[in-house]
Amino acid sequence: MKSAPLLRISASISALSLTLAVPAYAQQTGPASTETNIQSDDFHGTEDIVVTAPFVERLDILSGTSAISGEVLAEKTRAQLGDILTSLPGVSATSFSPGASRPVLRGYQGNRVAVLTDGIGNIDASNTSADHAVTIDTLTVERIEVLRGPAVLLFGGQAVGGAVNALDKRIPRSIPDENIHIDALAGYGSAARDWSGGASIDMPITDRVIVHLDGSYRNSDDLRTGGYILSPNLRAEMLDLAAEEASEGHLEEAAEARELADQRGRIPNSAVKSWTAGGGIAFIDDNGNIGVSYSIYDTNYGIPARPGASHAHAHADEEHSEYEEHAEGEAPVTIGLRQYRLDFRGEVNLGDGLFEKLRLRAGYADYTHTEFEGDEVGTLFNSQGIEARAEFVQNDRNGWRGASGVQYQSRDFEAIGAEAFVPPNITRQFGMFTLQEYTKGNLDAEVALRFDTADLRADTLGLTRSFNNISAAFGLGYHIGDLKIGANISRTGRAPAVEELFSSGPHIATQAYEIGDPDLKSERAWNGELYARYETLGTAFSATLYTNRFDNFIYEAETGDIEDDLPVFQYFQNDAKVWGVEFQAAKRLASFGSSNLSVDGVADYTRAKISSGGGNVPRIPPLRLLGGVELTNASFDLRGEVEFSDDQTKTAVFETPTDGFTLVNASATWRPFGRDRNIALIASANNIFDVNARRAASFTKDFVPLTGRDFRVTARVSF
Repeated sequence: MKSAPLLRISASISALSLTLAVPAYAQQTGPASTETNIQSDDFHGTEDIVVTAPFVERLDILSGTSAISGEVLAEKTRAQLGDILTSLPGVSATSFSPGASRPVLRGYQGNRVAVLTDGIGNIDASNTSADHAVTIDTLTVERIEVLRGPAVLLFGGQAVGGAVNALDKRIPRSIPDENIHIDALAGYGSAARDWSGGASIDMPITDRVIVHLDGSYRNSDDLRTGGYILSPNLRAEMLDLAAEEASEGHLEEAAEARELADQRGRIPNSAVKSWTAGGGIAFIDDNGNIGVSYSIYDTNYGIPARPGASHAHAHADEEHSEYEEHAEGEAPVTIGLRQYRLDFRGEVNLGDGLFEKLRLRAGYADYTHTEFEGDEVGTLFNSQGIEARAEFVQNDRNGWRGASGVQYQSRDFEAIGAEAFVPPNITRQFGMFTLQEYTKGNLDAEVALRFDTADLRADTLGLTRSFNNISAAFGLGYHIGDLKIGANISRTGRAPAVEELFSSGPHIATQAYEIGDPDLKSERAWNGELYARYETLGTAFSATLYTNRFDNFIYEAETGDIEDDLPVFQYFQNDAKVWGVEFQAAKRLASFGSSNLSVDGVADYTRAKISSGGGNVPRIPPLRLLGGVELTNASFDLRGEVEFSDDQTKTAVFETPTDGFTLVNASATWRPFGRDRNIALIASANNIFDVNARRAASFTKDFVPLTGRDFRVTARVSF
């Protein structure tokens, strides 16, 4: 399988653009900001705007959503999408390394979380393994939305955990008033000596045609962390090894093992370097719009090694100790990744009949990912994928509105090399869906129905699996003044992913021997939510209680076995129960002239167990509490916050517990020309007390802690 050149990409996407599509959905915001004097320009807003397709002005029956944008997004921008969103309710991150971190929603990760670019899949390999980067440029994205609950049925029954949608401007949505519009962001972070910058330019070339160009660059060193690099359990292993070596008279090896156990400061081999470039053009008038874009995402990042780990290529002498294998064996593992992507978006206004609009959205991506062992190529991953949607959006008729459409996904994937743990495979998926909403007085009702079919082939194994799933959702909401209460219920189905079915072999980047199960069945779940939302001027809160009851829940767990000198991780299937709570609130306490003093808070908790005595689901985030106080006016914002994460002792077999931590952060934003000029200078201090923190959802938590004390400065301009 070869990398497709630009001409081949263009031909492929052009052939599809007449029939393929965009998701139409709108979202309910989380608690609104208590600030009232926020301004925005033509493209960037500082408020949490979360409506991406206006066919339903406030879709808040089946959805519970939140978003970050503007100056908040600028301050939180990091190399990977997962590390940006962790202050939102119900959101954690895989935090595999600074160069690879995917969102975790309500304890779910991987294929149960849809990561989208402007409403369609990201078409990368980040869902196949935790060490794979998300190919979204966090420096030029304008808004990131998080959808939870049954609303994600619009993106497929597999996204039971939720969806993350990153919105950029590569295909312009509107024409600016000025002759040229520039957005730029630049920053520096002390913990990783992280230099980053990105900019975009929008230029109308006629009164109906606009051209967009953007690019970004990031270069960060090894990440500095607070405290010991190794977790207490792993330090104890290395100290025991040091004692054993000393007792055998191997004093040099014992000293090196103790040095490794006591290592602090920077995490070896955790640097990241990336760049992106993109451009697009759109035609926009009263009858609709059409546009295309082309982009490149390129990144190189290190994979920190677990002390004592080795793999089949080490060929260590059987008489060598575990430490000698580590000391003599593996070259540093790095990943070089590049994605070429072509996108299409169109919208046709259909008038006043049954249908208001036809929305089209399609994307094609050519993805190459190389795992290097030192200077040698270890494993090469190639993927070509297409995703597309078409939707007919209905006109509002006496409170009844909705949309219906089709979705198509295709991926050809291969891994080449001695440690290609997944065989070459082909995935084809097709879906049909409808979403209908009705409002009468204080009562809202909504129903969604979806059918998905998936065919997965591994020709080298002679295996083909086909799955059909029907998913449905129903929701009711009732308004009592400024309070809304409601309930949602859904039945969803998810086909197993290729990696869950066909994996079999060593994977050097994850430092594990991974084994799938080709006999896995579709995973099905009953999902329920109860929620209450309240919003008035200066006060807002949202509370949700959710539960999921799975038949044939698929999960990956460590077995305790060793294969090719690597721990074995295997996919299993059993029934499971998951429940949790999310809470978010904001309150304006006082006003002083043009200044406002506000407080806000977030709390979330997830509990997940395998049925029939199967124990706990692996890598579930613990109880988390976050509280902040903020002083805002037209010229500056001052904010302080404290985040508490509890111990996670409810772990799976062979999974180590995670110690709790408390982080203290502060930030200041200065607008030298007021809000109207959209120029901001941001200074922040994160993890002020240099706490040693680890995420329970991370495969690498025992040797890749979170960032230590980090001082950051960011400049954001839009004019």
